[in-house]
Amino acid sequence: MAVTGPGAASASVTADQRHLNPNGVVHGAVLFALADTAMGAAAMTVVPDGSFCASVEVHVRFLQPALAGHLGCEVTVERAGKRIVHLSGRINDANGATVATATGTFAVITPPQS
Repeated sequence: MAVTGPGAASASVTADQRHLNPNGVVHGAVLFALADTAMGAAAMTVVPDGSFCASVEVHVRFLQPALAGHLGCEVTVERAGKRIVHLSGRINDANGATVATATGTFAVITPPQS
């Protein structure tokens, strides 16, 4: 996972046999985890210092089967409010083909001051 700028982050995985479902393609949960990880990193670039974030909702749309090999997810913040951050991203395979898209909302959590 890497922050690529304010409101942007990426995550990647090299999927192998352990990541495949019984049909021989990358399990959808792997793609979800990739998107959720990149979204959390991107959201953290826009929350106030001392705050953190948590997934509220993540939607993944599977466009084509993802095969074993490199998978990368690029995410950007679409809107950052005081309490909610909205994000979107794409998951691409090693050839640059988009295998899934994702949208998400993350809660901004500010711990109580003591």
